[in-house]
Amino acid sequence: MKVLKFGGTSVANAQNIKLVLEIIKQNAEKDKLVVVVSALSKVTDLLHLAAAKAAENDESFRDIVAEIEKKHLETLKELIPVSEQSSLLSHVKRIINHLETLLDGCFLLGELSPRTADTILSFGELLSSYIIAQAYQQINKDAVYKDSRELIKTNNDFSKAVVNFEISNVLIQEYFAENQSNINILPGFIAQTLDGITSTLGRGGSDYTAAIIAGAMNAEQLEIWTDVNGMFTANPKIVKQAQPIAAISYQEAMELSHFGAKVLYPPTIQPVLRKNIPILIKNTFEPEAEGTLITNQAPSNGAAVRGISHIDHISLLTLEGPGMIGVSGSSKRLFEVLSHEKINVIFITQASSEHSICIGILNSDAENAEEAINKAFEVEILQNKIDPCIVEKDLCIIALVGENMKNHQGLSGRMFSTLGKNNVNIRAIAQGASERNISAVINERDVKKALNTLHENFFEENTKQLNLFVMGVGNVGEKFIEQIHSQKKFLKDVLKINVRVIALSNSRKMFFDEDGISLKDWQSTLDKGETAIPTEFIARAKELNLRNSIFVDITANASVSEMYEKFLKESIAVVTCNKIACSSAYDNYKKLKSLSRQYNAPFLFETNVGAGLPIIDTVKNLIASGDKVHKIQAVLSGSLNFIFNNFDENNSFHDVVKEAGVQGFTEPDPKIDLSGIDVARKILILIRESGYEMDIDAIANESFLPAECLATTNNEDFFASLIKHSQHFENIYKEALAKDSRLKYVAQFENGKASVGLLFIPKDHPFYNLEGKDNIVLFYTDRYVDQPLLIKGAGAGAAVTASGIFADVIRIGNI
Repeated sequence: MKVLKFGGTSVANAQNIKLVLEIIKQNAEKDKLVVVVSALSKVTDLLHLAAAKAAENDESFRDIVAEIEKKHLETLKELIPVSEQSSLLSHVKRIINHLETLLDGCFLLGELSPRTADTILSFGELLSSYIIAQAYQQINKDAVYKDSRELIKTNNDFSKAVVNFEISNVLIQEYFAENQSNINILPGFIAQTLDGITSTLGRGGSDYTAAIIAGAMNAEQLEIWTDVNGMFTANPKIVKQAQPIAAISYQEAMELSHFGAKVLYPPTIQPVLRKNIPILIKNTFEPEAEGTLITNQAPSNGAAVRGISHIDHISLLTLEGPGMIGVSGSSKRLFEVLSHEKINVIFITQASSEHSICIGILNSDAENAEEAINKAFEVEILQNKIDPCIVEKDLCIIALVGENMKNHQGLSGRMFSTLGKNNVNIRAIAQGASERNISAVINERDVKKALNTLHENFFEENTKQLNLFVMGVGNVGEKFIEQIHSQKKFLKDVLKINVRVIALSNSRKMFFDEDGISLKDWQSTLDKGETAIPTEFIARAKELNLRNSIFVDITANASVSEMYEKFLKESIAVVTCNKIACSSAYDNYKKLKSLSRQYNAPFLFETNVGAGLPIIDTVKNLIASGDKVHKIQAVLSGSLNFIFNNFDENNSFHDVVKEAGVQGFTEPDPKIDLSGIDVARKILILIRESGYEMDIDAIANESFLPAECLATTNNEDFFASLIKHSQHFENIYKEALAKDSRLKYVAQFENGKASVGLLFIPKDHPFYNLEGKDNIVLFYTDRYVDQPLLIKGAGAGAAVTASGIFADVIRIGNI
């Protein structure tokens, strides 16, 4: 004999029920079957709602009953031939009339007792099982309907009735000994007290019904048919990369189901565990899928963790105070109070000092529990020996589960380190003595990030997913996106980094996609986006709360740089080529660095100096290794180097500056480059990264531009002023020729003083032969005294700047 149970989604409508009938038919060719069915999908919820409305004297319960009636009559009409429908429809209507009579009673009395609630909730399974039994009899007359209330007896604890196995097992065995039908179809979830009153086995109790029958009959196998391919390594609705578990032990399945794996109702395992009856979880909609087999000894795949689960809507109650230390019976009193109030404790942890005890319960029980606990410990609270009960709501329990966890050291550290890196705060921790699970209480808003982060760490071959929020898609931004798109496969296959662009924004539009934006045609996607609002961009990134989130700023906008603080405080890393933040007031620079450490959110800005050159990283490594920088000489503007390398008697200064803009070497406002402010910002950042405190106004800026050029307020006027003062620039060039020198815009730092300005560089200087748009930096340190440390290479251009930003993103992926 095999016992098959079909859940609510499997019998949601006539179309799904036809799949169920086919599965029953195929199995009946090999085995004698017991088929247990749940109510049609959502019907139990509707019954709950109707009962609540009736008890509140709300006439709308009648509309709900009409909806329930319509749902069942339509299903029956689709499954049963017209010639056979008349008596069956009448039977269904009689059941609905009985339901309405009970609800009328609730309406008139204005109350709903647990006993009445159980009777009302039973109608879902009674209706579905009757319709399915009648539908299968159209295929095979050797199928009979049996009311499971006649077989399963319970106590009078309505809504969570306790099964009397001694009596129930005898009734089940006697019935099947007498009944020779090959197929028996029964309602799940419902039972009956010894005095004949309908009771229920708790939400999800249809699984339990099937297990009780399987255990009583020593069935060959219990099959749970649902809408997923078995138990998964995590909830696949939250963790897209979750994988089905082929085999698992009873103990592991119990732990996962207790901690929220909804595929299996937790009490289901106990009746079959004692008889060592396998449980097979299968998908009604993919019956060919392997599913999950639950047995006493599941084969090990070598992994320490078998699955990750969670329970939502948890409240943490803490009872603490000096009056608990060394006082026996405090815990007993606490749990007696909760037991008396019929409150289920899901999670327990106690400080070794006995100063406090923490319990996790459902949010819906929190208010009642708080009141009962404070009343029970009223005397101690008045005497200030114990504090009033502390209640924290809207929490979640996450749990790692695995039979082999006890054989692997460091799992707790790995779990908590993984969560900590994503700033998931842990409120409480517990580990069972069996070492099959490690559970922690976290904020409910962090559950998606926590589950995905843990699953990535324990199940995805250490592939790390990076979620990018990109602002600024001009020349550099476009190249950056191209590089991500072209390197995506390499990063995933070789570096085990999966880069997804979650959001894109320019000055006009922004677009979000939690599953990642397709980069093949991202421009048209962005054009379809909503109006770009920076505050909304931050709010959406915060709301998504994705693991390994990175804000990528590819703008030169001051207001965007002011957003970094908010991102860092949400543990969202910041990668930027925007120099404004790091060259702002020293206190702000230090605050951003401090926030980065405090919230474990990297703040990387390698492209602030030298585009893709590893200049800032080199300085960091020098300082970290104990070296000290005394002097810096540098050509830090690739655009200015390009301009002065190409400015000669054949090319006017105006035309060369124009060309630099076309090539993408200058900022959108070229005056930022030519005024020297851009170079001043760069040398300031290097000075600060070298360990010195300095602000921008301390840097001497010896501008080569005429005052009229500096005073312009737009690009058109600026370029017009370059033409007007062309003779000024020609004179500078002629002076350089006369001195047999080349023009270079140089930044210098020594003895606590810094300057930027145009210099005449002689032939014997390292800067003389600096070509094109290259940058060069000379560091004189304790270790590099006679010969400076020299870094040289392309320091401007969209592609190299984009590659520097890309490198910072990958650096975060490797942390």
